[in-house]
Amino acid sequence: MSDQLTVSVLGTGIMGAAMARNIARAGHTVRAWNRSRDKAEPLTADGVQVTDTPAEAVADADVVLTMLYDGPAALDVMRQAADGLRPGAAWVQSTTAGLDALSDLADFATAHDLVLFDAPVLGTRQPAEAGQLLVLAAGPSAYRDAVTPVLEAVGSRTVWTGEDGAAGSATRLKLVANSWVLAATNAAGEVLALSKALGVDPQNFFDAIAGGGLDLPYLRLKAGLVLEDRLTPAQFAVDTAAKDARLIVEAGRQHGVRLDVAEASAARLARAAEQGHGEEDMAAAYFASFEEGADR
Repeated sequence: MSDQLTVSVLGTGIMGAAMARNIARAGHTVRAWNRSRDKAEPLTADGVQVTDTPAEAVADADVVLTMLYDGPAALDVMRQAADGLRPGAAWVQSTTAGLDALSDLADFATAHDLVLFDAPVLGTRQPAEAGQLLVLAAGPSAYRDAVTPVLEAVGSRTVWTGEDGAAGSATRLKLVANSWVLAATNAAGEVLALSKALGVDPQNFFDAIAGGGLDLPYLRLKAGLVLEDRLTPAQFAVDTAAKDARLIVEAGRQHGVRLDVAEASAARLARAAEQGHGEEDMAAAYFASFEEGADR
């Protein structure tokens, strides 16, 4: 395989678009598809070829990267792409798919002779645009050289979690990591909501914890988005976070673990979405602390 790869990116939302740009900037040929083509069109300025169908995007591709909403969406798009897939191509599956979808994705890969890499990422809009994502990856070591240039283009580091992408060890780690991210995000929102209710200046809270073990940069980051009304464009949208929270709760349930905080996070995010904040940053879960129409 030459140093220059032909890479197909299916799904060009916040993360997928940034990944496609960085892969193209690394010198690879990139073809991209998105359900709403107009959202993908700006990629042409970076040398990315935007296609009308998934099958066109994957034709003769060395690597296919999926970054879609969830597992069923990834499977549906890959089925649409099936006629164009090259046997032996690597499939870098970066959608946060959850555990239930893994077997269906693996079965599809086997049926179409694809080398499956379970490769979700950690990071939001800014690290994605900078090519500084953390890639969590599982897949056969014998084929890793085929996807390493793509992973290096989108991320600052790759953590290999296992040999078998079909088993989903990377997805499992992603769910664990996201459980912490969502808990911290919702805790930040509740701190601000309680401060408002009690008439406490949030800055007094930050001054009180400054420099100590409780003074987390992530807490200040998410609180700042709310306090400074910078919830759009979203780093990670409420709707997507709510989906991930549901996947986490279900994973815990399947393995006999009750995740009360994750379940509450899912409910808060769903409530924020119902209030009209679904496309805002997930820090907008803050609004779920208030009744509709209340002073927030």
